[in-house]
Amino acid sequence: MAKYYNEPSRTFNEYLLIPGYSSADCIPDNVSLKTPLVKYKRGEQPALSLNIPMVSAIMQSVSGDKLAIALAQQGGMSFIYGNQTIESEATMVARVKGHKAGFVESDSNLRPDSTLSDVLALKAKTGHSTAAVTDDGTANGKLLGIVTGRDYRVSRMAPTERDKTFMTPLDKLITAPEGTSLKTANDIIWEHKLNSLPILSDDGHLVCFVFRKDYDSHKMNPNELLDEKKRYQHARLRRARSRAR
Repeated sequence: MAKYYNEPSRTFNEYLLIPGYSSADCIPDNVSLKTPLVKYKRGEQPALSLNIPMVSAIMQSVSGDKLAIALAQQGGMSFIYGNQTIESEATMVARVKGHKAGFVESDSNLRPDSTLSDVLALKAKTGHSTAAVTDDGTANGKLLGIVTGRDYRVSRMAPTERDKTFMTPLDKLITAPEGTSLKTANDIIWEHKLNSLPILSDDGHLVCFVFRKDYDSHKMNPNELLDEKKRYQHARLRRARSRAR
C-alpha cells in the first residue's frame, strides 16, 4: 500500500559535504578491521576474532602450515586441511604454533665433516645463512658449533674444506638453557648483539634457536593474530567419524 508523507522530499543534490570536517585522527591506520570468526551472544566478546577479515580455503593445495604462518602474521587465519594423517596434521599444527613462539627448530644442520660445498648447497636450499653443526647432523644432535656467512669466504677457501675448521665452536658461542623464556632470550640477544641464540638441553643437545629477525618481524607486524601463549593462531576442521550401522 502506498504511503504519502507531508514533509518535503529531498535529493542528494541538496546536500553538501563540509570540507575538512573529519578530525586529524580519522586516518586509515586508526580503522579497525577486527572481525569475529565464531558465533557469540550479544553483549559478549567473541571467543575468537580476526584482526583482518581474511581466511584461507580448506584445501590441501592452499592451506598448509606456511600459509597459516603468513596469514597469522597479517592478522588473518588459515584452516588446516583434514585429509591427511593425524600425525601429519599434528606436525603441521606444531610448526605453526612453534614458529611464533620464537623458538625455532633448526632446519639447516651439518655434520662436523661436512665441507664448504655442503654449506653453500644447504644455504641455497633453505635460504638461511645460519647452520648448526651437530655431532650427527640433525636438528637435535649435540651442538658442536654454528656456521654463518661471517665464518667463510668462498673466494679464499677450498670447496672441500671441512666446516669444523672454520665454524664458530661451542666454547665461543653464547647459549641459553632449555626453559629460558622468550623475553629473556631476546634480552640476551640484544645485550650481546647476537643474530641468533642456540637453546641447549642439559646434556648439550640443540633444542632450537631464537633469532633476532623474529623480534624485528614481530615489531613490523602489529596485527599478528596470537593466542594466550603468544603463538600464531590457526584453525582446523573436526574429523567426522563414520560408524558402521
